[in-house]
Amino acid sequence: MTRAPRSRIGKAPSPLQKQGAPIISTMVGSMVPLLPVIFAGPIMPPWGLLLLLGWRMLHRNIWPAWLGIPLGFWDDMFSGQPVGSSMLIWTCVLLALDLLDRRMVWRDFWQEWAISAAIVTVALGAGLAFANFAGGQTSPLAILPQLLVSVLAFPAVARGCAVFDAWRIR
Repeated sequence: MTRAPRSRIGKAPSPLQKQGAPIISTMVGSMVPLLPVIFAGPIMPPWGLLLLLGWRMLHRNIWPAWLGIPLGFWDDMFSGQPVGSSMLIWTCVLLALDLLDRRMVWRDFWQEWAISAAIVTVALGAGLAFANFAGGQTSPLAILPQLLVSVLAFPAVARGCAVFDAWRIR
């Protein structure tokens, strides 16, 4: 016998589902560098940062700016960047998005894509500067493929956040 699905009418989502799903998905996105995928150069997008942007652009008040510190620390543990670089970059990203939200009343898809492209460009450049300051000697041209893939992947990440958000608030 099959059971009829339970009705969710009048029932709120659990606090873990409502508040934890965006944080957990961003943390899982930061763990993507653990996958056994090998490339000759940097081409893998910063999935954690893209998910941070996707969630933050979907809901303006989902996270306070200070949450960039623990989420950035988590990303630093898996990205191979010097510890503290993502903490600073992600906090600055959240502060910049807060400032943009106060200046812009509304944004459409193309504006969000342009904003995310600019943020990812600055974040990857800052990450490269941190890595070079810590002893690396990488040319800025080396991150162009990663930047291109990151900018092109943002719409899919934003759509994934929207689909996941429909489950989250259901």
